[in-house]
Amino acid sequence: MRALTWHGTKDVRVDTVPDPQIVNPRDAIIEVTSTAICGSDLHLYDGVIPGVMPGDILGHEFMGRVVDVGPGSTLSVGDRVVVPFTISCGACFFCRHDLFSACDNSNPVDTQDATETQFGHAMSGLFGYSHLTGGYPGGQAQYVRVPFSDVGPIVIPDGLDDEQVLFLSDILPTGWMAAENAKIEPGDTVAVWGCGPVGLFAIQSALLMGAETVIAIDHHSRRLDLARGLGAKVIDFRQTRVLEALTEMTGGIGPDAVIDAVGMESHGFVTDTILDKAKQALGLPYDAAHALREAIMACRKGGRISVPGVYGGLTQMFPMGAIMQKGLELRTGQTHVQRYLKPLLQRIAEGEIDTTFLISHRLPLEEAPTGYDNFLNNQDEWIKVVLKPH
Repeated sequence: MRALTWHGTKDVRVDTVPDPQIVNPRDAIIEVTSTAICGSDLHLYDGVIPGVMPGDILGHEFMGRVVDVGPGSTLSVGDRVVVPFTISCGACFFCRHDLFSACDNSNPVDTQDATETQFGHAMSGLFGYSHLTGGYPGGQAQYVRVPFSDVGPIVIPDGLDDEQVLFLSDILPTGWMAAENAKIEPGDTVAVWGCGPVGLFAIQSALLMGAETVIAIDHHSRRLDLARGLGAKVIDFRQTRVLEALTEMTGGIGPDAVIDAVGMESHGFVTDTILDKAKQALGLPYDAAHALREAIMACRKGGRISVPGVYGGLTQMFPMGAIMQKGLELRTGQTHVQRYLKPLLQRIAEGEIDTTFLISHRLPLEEAPTGYDNFLNNQDEWIKVVLKPH
C-alpha cells in the first residue's frame, strides 16, 4: 500500500509499505477513504516530538470502510467508520471512568518507559504519533490496522458524507472538550488563543454552550475571518496589545475563561518566544509557551484555564504565581474522543454543527508532502487539508 512516512525534520514522503494485517482478535483493518493533516502533525514535521523514527507512518485523523475484522471485533466488513486518534482498551480503570486518552493498556509495555519517566505515568497509545505513544502506524495511508476496534470506531449512518464527520476523529471533540474544560456558563466571556482548526471548533463549541462573548486571538487574517463568521470578536496580535485589549473589552475584569489552542510552538516576536524557540532549535526539551503564559495573565481572578494545545516538554517562566494568587483553575489533557462521538455525531446529523467550513484544500495522498509544507508555511490560506488515499 501507499502511505505517508517520516524521514526527518520537514522530510515526509509517500512510500510503498506492507499492508497491515490482523494481529489481535479485537483488530479491524480499515480502507481509508479520508484522512487529514492536523496541527499536532506539524510538531512531528518540525522535529520537536521525540521518538519518531524514519519510516513511521503519520496521521491520526482518518475514517474509512472496514475490510477485515478479528473475531473479537464488533465491526462488520463494509461498515463505514470514523476512528478516534486515541487508542483505548475500554476495560482499564481510566477507560471505565470515560478517561479514554489515559488508557493504561494501549501503549505496549516496551514503549511505556519513556513517558513514564518523563510524565510520571505512561501515556496511552495514539495513532501515528511517535513511539512514545506506542509506535502505531497512522492513518495517512491506504489502509490501517485499528486495535481495540470494539471500543474506538463509530459507525456512520447513510446520508452523511466523509467531510461532515471526518473531524470526529480528533479536532471536533478536542474543541468541544476544550470548551467543556473551560466550564462555560451562560453569559461568560471566553478568550481563545489560536484560530487553527481546534481553536475554531473551540469557538463554535463555546458559543453553543452559552458563552455570550468569544474573543479570538491570532494573526492570520483568513483564520480571523472564519472566527468572525462563527460569531467571535477578534484580536490580531500583530496590531494590538492583547492584554490591554482584553482588559478594555471586559471592563477591566478579564475573561471568565481562557483557552490555549496554540500549544508548544507559539509564534510572535516577543522575548519569551524567541528564547523558547532558540532552546527548541538546540534540541532542548522546552516548549514555546507564550500563548499559555499570556492566557494565564489575562484570565480574571477566579477564572478557568483550558489547554487543548499540545505540550510535550518543560516550560520556563511559567506564571505559577498568577495561577495561585488569582485562584485560577487549570484543566488540560489529550481528548477522551470516545466520550464525545455519539453526542457530536447527533449534533452533526441534526445540522447543529457544521465542520465543512474548515476545509480549505483537498489533495490525493501522493501530494501529502505538499500539503504538509503549505500547512506549515502558508497557514493563512491552508486552513485544513483533507487527503484522499484512493
